[in-house]
Amino acid sequence: MFRLGAHVSISDGFEAAVEHEVELGGNCGQLFVGSPRGWTISEVDETEANAFRDAADEQDVGLWVIHGTYLINLATPKDDLARKSIDCLQDELDAAATLDIPYYVFHPGAHTGAGEETGIDNVGKRLSDIDVPSGVTLLLENTAGKGTTVGKRLEDLDTMVKTSDYEYGDLGICLDTCHLFAAGYDFTDEAAMGELVDEIDSTVGIENVHYLHLNDSKHPLGSEKDEHEHIGEGKIGEAGFRQFVNHDTLREKPMVLETPKDERGDVWNIEKVTALRTDG
Repeated sequence: MFRLGAHVSISDGFEAAVEHEVELGGNCGQLFVGSPRGWTISEVDETEANAFRDAADEQDVGLWVIHGTYLINLATPKDDLARKSIDCLQDELDAAATLDIPYYVFHPGAHTGAGEETGIDNVGKRLSDIDVPSGVTLLLENTAGKGTTVGKRLEDLDTMVKTSDYEYGDLGICLDTCHLFAAGYDFTDEAAMGELVDEIDSTVGIENVHYLHLNDSKHPLGSEKDEHEHIGEGKIGEAGFRQFVNHDTLREKPMVLETPKDERGDVWNIEKVTALRTDG
Protein backbone atom coordinates (compact mmCIF):
# COMPACT_ATOMS: atom_id res chain seq x y z
CA MET A 1 0.00 0.00 0.00
CA PHE A 2 1.21 3.51 -0.90
CA ARG A 3 2.15 5.26 2.35
CA LEU A 4 2.66 9.03 2.14
CA GLY A 5 2.46 11.72 4.80
CA ALA A 6 4.09 14.80 6.25
CA HIS A 7 5.84 15.91 9.41
CA VAL A 8 3.21 17.01 11.94
CA SER A 9 3.37 18.81 15.29
CA ILE A 10 2.62 17.32 18.72
CA SER A 11 1.76 20.75 20.15
CA ASP A 12 -1.85 19.58 20.62
CA GLY A 13 -0.77 16.17 21.87
CA PHE A 14 0.18 12.86 20.31
CA GLU A 15 -3.39 11.74 19.63
CA ALA A 16 -4.15 15.03 17.86
CA ALA A 17 -1.08 14.54 15.64
CA VAL A 18 -2.87 11.59 14.04
CA GLU A 19 -5.89 13.75 13.23
CA HIS A 20 -3.63 16.49 11.84
CA GLU A 21 -2.07 13.91 9.51
CA VAL A 22 -5.47 12.74 8.30
CA GLU A 23 -6.53 16.35 7.64
CA LEU A 24 -3.49 16.73 5.38
CA GLY A 25 -4.44 13.62 3.41
CA GLY A 26 -1.56 11.57 4.80
CA ASN A 27 -1.61 7.93 5.90
CA CYS A 28 1.81 7.79 7.60
CA GLY A 29 3.75 10.46 9.43
CA GLN A 30 6.73 11.90 11.23
CA LEU A 31 6.98 13.87 14.47
CA PHE A 32 9.41 15.26 17.01
CA VAL A 33 9.13 14.29 20.69
CA GLY A 34 10.61 17.60 21.82
CA SER A 35 11.93 20.84 20.41
CA PRO A 36 14.03 20.11 17.31
CA ARG A 37 16.54 22.74 18.44
CA GLY A 38 16.70 21.80 22.11
CA TRP A 39 17.58 18.91 24.40
CA THR A 40 14.26 18.59 26.24
CA ILE A 41 12.17 15.52 25.41
CA SER A 42 8.42 15.47 25.95
CA GLU A 43 7.50 12.92 28.58
CA VAL A 44 5.13 10.29 27.21
CA ASP A 45 2.81 8.62 29.69
CA GLU A 46 0.99 5.37 29.02
CA THR A 47 -2.40 7.07 28.70
CA GLU A 48 -1.10 9.33 25.93
CA ALA A 49 0.62 6.42 24.25
CA ASN A 50 -2.54 4.31 24.28
CA ALA A 51 -4.59 7.18 22.84
CA PHE A 52 -2.02 7.71 20.08
CA ARG A 53 -1.91 4.01 19.20
CA ASP A 54 -5.70 3.69 19.18
CA ALA A 55 -6.13 6.76 16.98
CA ALA A 56 -3.44 5.61 14.53
CA ASP A 57 -4.99 2.14 14.30
CA GLU A 58 -8.51 3.48 13.90
CA GLN A 59 -7.51 5.92 11.16
CA ASP A 60 -5.00 3.49 9.58
CA VAL A 61 -2.17 6.03 9.81
CA GLY A 62 1.28 4.42 9.89
CA LEU A 63 4.12 3.61 9.72
CA TRP A 64 5.25 6.49 11.95
CA VAL A 65 8.80 7.74 12.45
CA ILE A 66 10.27 10.01 15.14
CA HIS A 67 12.89 12.51 13.98
CA GLY A 68 15.76 13.24 16.35
CA THR A 69 16.61 16.73 17.53
CA TYR A 70 18.99 18.62 15.25
CA LEU A 71 21.46 19.13 18.11
CA ILE A 72 22.49 15.46 18.21
CA ASN A 73 26.06 15.01 17.01
CA LEU A 74 27.62 11.56 17.28
CA ALA A 75 30.49 12.59 14.99
CA THR A 76 31.81 15.30 17.31
CA PRO A 77 35.32 15.14 18.82
CA LYS A 78 33.90 16.72 22.02
CA ASP A 79 33.19 14.11 24.68
CA ASP A 80 30.65 16.27 26.55
CA LEU A 81 28.57 16.91 23.42
CA ALA A 82 28.82 13.25 22.47
CA ARG A 83 27.51 12.20 25.89
CA LYS A 84 24.67 14.69 25.71
CA SER A 85 23.82 13.46 22.21
CA ILE A 86 23.80 9.81 23.27
CA ASP A 87 21.55 10.54 26.25
CA CYS A 88 19.12 12.58 24.14
CA LEU A 89 19.03 9.98 21.40
CA GLN A 90 18.35 7.26 23.97
CA ASP A 91 15.45 9.23 25.47
CA GLU A 92 13.94 9.75 22.03
CA LEU A 93 14.31 6.07 21.17
CA ASP A 94 12.61 5.15 24.44
CA ALA A 95 9.74 7.52 23.59
CA ALA A 96 9.37 5.75 20.25
CA ALA A 97 9.16 2.42 22.06
CA THR A 98 6.51 3.77 24.47
CA LEU A 99 4.42 5.03 21.54
CA ASP A 100 4.96 1.79 19.55
CA ILE A 101 6.50 3.87 16.75
CA PRO A 102 8.72 1.49 14.76
CA TYR A 103 11.28 3.96 13.39
CA TYR A 104 13.54 6.69 14.69
CA VAL A 105 15.76 8.77 12.38
CA PHE A 106 18.61 11.17 13.11
CA HIS A 107 21.39 13.10 11.36
CA PRO A 108 24.82 11.60 12.17
CA GLY A 109 26.44 14.98 12.85
CA ALA A 110 29.63 16.87 11.99
CA HIS A 111 33.29 16.20 12.71
CA THR A 112 33.97 19.96 13.21
CA GLY A 113 37.60 19.72 12.14
CA ALA A 114 38.55 16.30 13.51
CA GLY A 115 38.47 14.83 9.99
CA GLU A 116 35.82 12.94 8.07
CA GLU A 117 37.24 9.49 8.80
CA THR A 118 37.34 10.24 12.53
CA GLY A 119 33.80 11.60 12.45
CA ILE A 120 32.45 8.51 10.71
CA ASP A 121 34.30 6.26 13.16
CA ASN A 122 32.92 8.27 16.09
CA VAL A 123 29.35 7.74 14.89
CA GLY A 124 29.81 3.99 14.58
CA LYS A 125 31.43 3.59 17.99
CA ARG A 126 28.86 5.78 19.75
CA LEU A 127 25.98 3.88 18.21
CA SER A 128 27.32 0.96 20.25
CA ASP A 129 26.64 2.94 23.45
CA ILE A 130 22.91 3.15 22.65
CA ASP A 131 20.32 0.59 23.67
CA VAL A 132 18.02 0.21 20.68
CA PRO A 133 14.65 -0.90 22.09
CA SER A 134 12.95 -4.01 20.79
CA GLY A 135 10.48 -3.08 18.07
CA VAL A 136 12.30 0.12 17.07
CA THR A 137 14.75 0.46 14.17
CA LEU A 138 17.26 3.31 14.45
CA LEU A 139 17.72 4.95 11.04
CA LEU A 140 20.72 6.97 9.90
CA GLU A 141 19.80 9.72 7.45
CA ASN A 142 22.05 10.63 4.53
CA THR A 143 23.27 14.24 4.52
CA ALA A 144 23.83 16.91 1.88
CA GLY A 145 27.52 17.16 2.85
CA LYS A 146 27.63 20.83 3.80
CA GLY A 147 30.59 21.91 5.94
CA THR A 148 31.96 19.12 8.11
CA THR A 149 28.79 16.99 8.24
CA VAL A 150 29.33 13.27 7.73
CA GLY A 151 27.09 10.80 5.93
CA LYS A 152 27.10 12.38 2.49
CA ARG A 153 28.13 9.14 0.78
CA LEU A 154 26.03 5.99 1.11
CA GLU A 155 29.18 3.97 1.70
CA ASP A 156 29.90 6.15 4.76
CA LEU A 157 26.52 5.29 6.29
CA ASP A 158 27.35 1.64 5.69
CA THR A 159 30.70 2.11 7.45
CA MET A 160 28.95 3.66 10.47
CA VAL A 161 26.68 0.63 10.78
CA LYS A 162 29.53 -1.85 10.36
CA THR A 163 31.74 0.01 12.86
CA SER A 164 29.04 -0.28 15.51
CA ASP A 165 28.26 -3.35 17.59
CA TYR A 166 24.87 -3.52 15.86
CA GLU A 167 23.86 -5.04 12.54
CA TYR A 168 21.26 -4.08 9.99
CA GLY A 169 17.91 -4.87 11.50
CA ASP A 170 18.44 -2.89 14.69
CA LEU A 171 19.90 -0.16 12.45
CA GLY A 172 18.75 0.99 9.02
CA ILE A 173 18.73 3.88 6.58
CA CYS A 174 16.41 6.79 5.75
CA LEU A 175 17.06 8.43 2.39
CA ASP A 176 16.32 12.12 1.85
CA THR A 177 15.88 13.16 -1.79
CA CYS A 178 17.16 16.73 -1.35
CA HIS A 179 20.22 15.45 0.51
CA LEU A 180 20.90 12.80 -2.14
CA PHE A 181 20.70 15.36 -4.95
CA ALA A 182 22.78 17.96 -3.10
CA ALA A 183 25.39 15.27 -2.39
CA GLY A 184 25.71 14.55 -6.12
CA TYR A 185 23.40 11.57 -6.59
CA ASP A 186 21.34 12.16 -9.73
CA PHE A 187 17.99 10.45 -10.32
CA THR A 188 16.31 12.81 -12.77
CA ASP A 189 16.07 10.28 -15.61
CA GLU A 190 15.67 6.52 -15.91
CA ALA A 191 19.37 5.77 -16.42
CA ALA A 192 20.47 7.93 -13.47
CA MET A 193 17.78 6.40 -11.27
CA GLY A 194 19.04 2.95 -12.16
CA GLU A 195 22.58 3.93 -11.22
CA LEU A 196 21.39 5.32 -7.89
CA VAL A 197 19.53 2.13 -7.05
CA ASP A 198 22.62 0.08 -7.93
CA GLU A 199 24.68 2.31 -5.62
CA ILE A 200 22.19 1.91 -2.79
CA ASP A 201 22.14 -1.85 -3.23
CA SER A 202 25.93 -2.19 -3.31
CA THR A 203 26.42 -0.13 -0.14
CA VAL A 204 23.67 -0.06 2.49
CA GLY A 205 21.35 -2.46 0.65
CA ILE A 206 17.87 -1.67 -0.64
CA GLU A 207 16.34 -3.94 2.00
CA ASN A 208 17.89 -1.78 4.75
CA VAL A 209 16.30 1.43 3.49
CA HIS A 210 13.16 1.66 5.62
CA TYR A 211 11.97 5.23 5.13
CA LEU A 212 12.10 8.03 2.55
CA HIS A 213 12.07 11.82 3.02
CA LEU A 214 10.68 13.58 -0.05
CA ASN A 215 12.01 17.10 -0.60
CA ASP A 216 12.89 18.99 -3.75
CA SER A 217 16.13 20.99 -3.75
CA LYS A 218 16.53 24.74 -4.14
CA HIS A 219 20.07 24.19 -5.38
CA PRO A 220 21.65 22.21 -8.24
CA LEU A 221 23.09 18.72 -8.27
CA GLY A 222 26.18 18.40 -6.07
CA SER A 223 25.73 21.80 -4.37
CA GLU A 224 26.01 20.30 -0.86
CA LYS A 225 23.35 22.82 0.20
CA ASP A 226 20.48 21.52 2.32
CA GLU A 227 17.55 23.77 1.38
CA HIS A 228 14.24 22.05 0.72
CA GLU A 229 11.73 23.09 -1.94
CA HIS A 230 8.19 22.04 -2.83
CA ILE A 231 7.90 18.83 -4.85
CA GLY A 232 8.58 19.47 -8.54
CA GLU A 233 9.37 23.14 -7.97
CA GLY A 234 13.11 22.79 -7.42
CA LYS A 235 16.14 21.45 -9.27
CA ILE A 236 15.04 17.81 -8.99
CA GLY A 237 11.76 18.60 -10.71
CA GLU A 238 8.72 16.50 -11.50
CA ALA A 239 10.66 14.10 -13.71
CA GLY A 240 13.05 13.22 -10.90
CA PHE A 241 10.29 12.57 -8.40
CA ARG A 242 8.33 10.54 -10.94
CA GLN A 243 11.40 8.30 -11.28
CA PHE A 244 11.97 8.11 -7.53
CA VAL A 245 8.49 7.43 -6.15
CA ASN A 246 7.62 4.90 -8.84
CA HIS A 247 10.79 2.81 -8.87
CA ASP A 248 10.02 -0.83 -8.09
CA THR A 249 12.57 -0.96 -5.24
CA LEU A 250 11.26 2.15 -3.44
CA ARG A 251 7.58 2.61 -4.23
CA GLU A 252 6.29 0.54 -1.30
CA LYS A 253 8.48 2.21 1.33
CA PRO A 254 6.79 4.85 3.55
CA MET A 255 7.43 8.42 2.38
CA VAL A 256 7.24 11.62 4.44
CA LEU A 257 7.43 15.21 3.23
CA GLU A 258 9.59 17.87 4.88
CA THR A 259 8.76 20.60 2.36
CA PRO A 260 8.41 24.32 3.23
CA LYS A 261 5.55 25.32 5.54
CA ASP A 262 4.13 28.21 3.53
CA GLU A 263 1.01 28.99 1.50
CA ARG A 264 1.39 25.81 -0.56
CA GLY A 265 1.92 23.58 2.42
CA ASP A 266 1.63 19.88 3.02
CA VAL A 267 -1.74 19.26 1.37
CA TRP A 268 -0.44 20.65 -1.93
CA ASN A 269 2.71 18.53 -1.75
CA ILE A 270 0.87 15.33 -0.81
CA GLU A 271 -1.47 15.86 -3.74
CA LYS A 272 1.50 16.54 -6.02
CA VAL A 273 3.31 13.33 -5.10
CA THR A 274 0.08 11.36 -5.40
CA ALA A 275 -0.43 12.75 -8.90
CA LEU A 276 3.10 11.70 -9.87
CA ARG A 277 2.49 8.11 -8.78
CA THR A 278 1.54 5.57 -11.40
CA ASP A 279 -0.46 2.38 -10.93
CA GLY A 280 1.39 -0.86 -10.71
